[in-house]
Amino acid sequence: MKLSSFAYFAGFGIKTVLFGGKNPILGTVILTDKCNLSCRHCSVNNITAVIHPYQQIMDEMQMLYRMGVRILFFCGGETFLWRDSGKNLRDLVAEARRMGFLIVNVVTNGTFPLDLPEADLILLSLDGDRERHNAIRGDTYDIIMENIRNAASDNICLYMAINQINKGAVRDVCLMARDTKNIRAVSFNFHTPYPDTRELALSREEKAACCQVIREMMRENAPVFNLKSAFPYLINNSFPTPCRQCVVVENGKVSTCGRCIEVEGLCRQCGYFFVAEYTLLFRGNIKIILEMLRTYLKYI
Repeated sequence: MKLSSFAYFAGFGIKTVLFGGKNPILGTVILTDKCNLSCRHCSVNNITAVIHPYQQIMDEMQMLYRMGVRILFFCGGETFLWRDSGKNLRDLVAEARRMGFLIVNVVTNGTFPLDLPEADLILLSLDGDRERHNAIRGDTYDIIMENIRNAASDNICLYMAINQINKGAVRDVCLMARDTKNIRAVSFNFHTPYPDTRELALSREEKAACCQVIREMMRENAPVFNLKSAFPYLINNSFPTPCRQCVVVENGKVSTCGRCIEVEGLCRQCGYFFVAEYTLLFRGNIKIILEMLRTYLKYI
């Protein structure tokens, strides 16, 4: 991370903690909900299958920048499917840089060539070993691993949503992150139980067991891009929600924290590790602050 970026984020954090600010710093633009997969745990793919136009995406990026967002995510659907007006995902990353966003990340299912060295991180969904990943996402594991090996940069962060199908594969994914070329880190979430996927949710005891495995893997030098200080809050769903410092824009509509905020009661069952980490950070939790400094400086 550049020193200037670090200084900006430090200043934002100090002002937010001391004065209780609710301005956003992290923003997500949904490029499309079109996806080439139909994953068992996903509730937001191919609802409209619309590719949002280039100028609309640009307007949304400019709106987020004016709001104060400096960490930008591009999400889908599948982001690499986005094309419009002769532009593709790489062009959007370049435009985000020109606008002044300090960190630009992309989320993908990894089934397309990973030729995007301009992104700070490519968060790539890998949901276990071959058997369990394919049980969730279809027969895609081998092509994803081939794309990782052939990636243009080492900016890949594995992104695993832990659920009833893959809860036994946390160690496998940690080892994959540690021992595979081009993978910088791994980031976990617990499954957030949308109404049509409640059966995949973990119990408190299962969450605790998974967090214990993650802690053990951290001790074995697995590059985990999460904060163990937040684990007790995630296990008990005791962190404050929503995260006011995070916003999502989809087709011109801005949502605080995420799209799931509109589903009644779902915030109280949130499994997103970053939501716990950010809300605790901006409430001034000292352990979270110190651990985030070490982790972000190491992996971004």
